[in-house]
Amino acid sequence: MIPPPSDCRLIVFDWDGTLMDSISTICGCLSHAFAYAGLADRGVQQYREIIGLGLEDALAALAPDADQPTRERILAGYRECFFGTPVGQMPLFPGVEDALVQLAGAGYEIAVATGKTRRGLDRVLGEHPLLAACISASRCADESRSKPDPLMLRELLRHYDLPPAAAIMVGDTVHDMEMAVAAGVLPVGVLCGVHGAERLDASGAAMCFADPTALPGWLIR
Repeated sequence: MIPPPSDCRLIVFDWDGTLMDSISTICGCLSHAFAYAGLADRGVQQYREIIGLGLEDALAALAPDADQPTRERILAGYRECFFGTPVGQMPLFPGVEDALVQLAGAGYEIAVATGKTRRGLDRVLGEHPLLAACISASRCADESRSKPDPLMLRELLRHYDLPPAAAIMVGDTVHDMEMAVAAGVLPVGVLCGVHGAERLDASGAAMCFADPTALPGWLIR
């Protein structure tokens, strides 16, 4: 295990598959969306591959030949399913809330960089007020650029007036790791979501943990 950066002040988390156990719900909503648009199901494996991207970029990968009306129908079907699914069916991973409370209490700034829309992130944060209180800034794909573009991380660094060396990015996908590498931020993988250690390592992860609950033990001295 490598030692934590001595000047780390900011921890940026991905959301789906990193803090929240929402992968199966997202895949189910994508399946619903393609059926809603009258298109063939792409299958769970293809859906898992685009988790972490913004919806527009996800559709570009899943339905590259779809015209705009069809894309709009897929999006409408996805939103219908996702916002109709109770947040209780997408629990936080066990211990995540306590881990972020510990990190915030130790003086770390906590932020989120996610492929979710602002509406989607605000909805789930509203159901977890203790966790929301730990998060001092966030960026969503519909108000920035989709991963792996580094813009979300660069905007967060500007928000806190910090250099890249003062931050780490924690996520479960290659999109998170590639974004961190492009921004010059230390990439840290977690294995509770979509991609395994081999793929995370190949995309630049400095190290991988089973889940975010390991971070306080690594960072707090």
